[in-house]
Amino acid sequence: MTTSLDHLKKYTVVVSDSGDFQAIKNVRPQDATTNPSLIYAASQMPAYKSLFDDAVAYARSAGKTEKEQIEKALDKVAVNFGVEILKIIPGRVSTEVDARLSFDVEGTIKKARELTQLYRDAGIDPAKRVLIKVASTWEGVEAARQLEKEGIHCNLTLLFSLVQAVACAEAGVTLISPFAGRITDFYKAKDNVKSYEPAKDPGVISVKNIYNYYKYYGYKTIVMGASFRTKEQVLELAGCDYLTVSPQLLEEIAQSNAEVTQNLDASKATKVDKIDVNEKSFRWLMNEDEMTTVKLSEGIRRFAADLVKLEGEVKKRLATQTP
Repeated sequence: MTTSLDHLKKYTVVVSDSGDFQAIKNVRPQDATTNPSLIYAASQMPAYKSLFDDAVAYARSAGKTEKEQIEKALDKVAVNFGVEILKIIPGRVSTEVDARLSFDVEGTIKKARELTQLYRDAGIDPAKRVLIKVASTWEGVEAARQLEKEGIHCNLTLLFSLVQAVACAEAGVTLISPFAGRITDFYKAKDNVKSYEPAKDPGVISVKNIYNYYKYYGYKTIVMGASFRTKEQVLELAGCDYLTVSPQLLEEIAQSNAEVTQNLDASKATKVDKIDVNEKSFRWLMNEDEMTTVKLSEGIRRFAADLVKLEGEVKKRLATQTP
């Protein structure tokens, strides 16, 4: 029987947003994404103990001080998850740079180079199979501009607005992740409503507007809708280049056999005014957009907080695990 997920895959590349290998196997996505929150959740599961043990052993040999060892272990465990995911999927995995580097151009570039080297050391060609996730701050965009020139392909995440999307495209970024669900969360609270019709959902509309802009002006950057709350949001964006979806929602879509309509089509892109993006205009337009300002800073804080939790887990294992 043909499912709604099968229909969706005709129009869109489906990506799994998870660190759970079994869940990824079940939904058979093309690509996969991870982040500190997902990896921290996995750190509590016995099934992934070996990946953390290996990272701790590596950190002991590669780092001299405790601080260096913790940093090395965090990098290695993120790459270990990526390597295992790449054994399951045919495409690429996204691995996130430390969110605390979101306003540090050189720090982001350095960390991205270190992560891609770890992939090379593991026998993975990062140019073909890895995307480095970077927050869509001005500094993140500028770091990605340089990394793309070096052949290190980037996924600009925590993206909530058209100005962020345009800056990314003009920097030559490989892929962006507009966070539909978090946009919707903001407006549901602001409008004091429980839900929106899919076609009128603010998060869905934002992704559609970005997709339309990119296709009208011929940008090659991939639009990957992300952070979904319901299967209806996902299906309303059928036709988007990529959609990264939690295994739970993918399972819900797979359980349905309803037809899926292609709502996004590059050949039907309509004219829209061009945005001139430079650092001054980027910062001003971000300042004028309450939702984007709030959700970007909140997202960075949340990812950083989960990374601190993950650091605590690594520190504990460094102290207790037998060399």
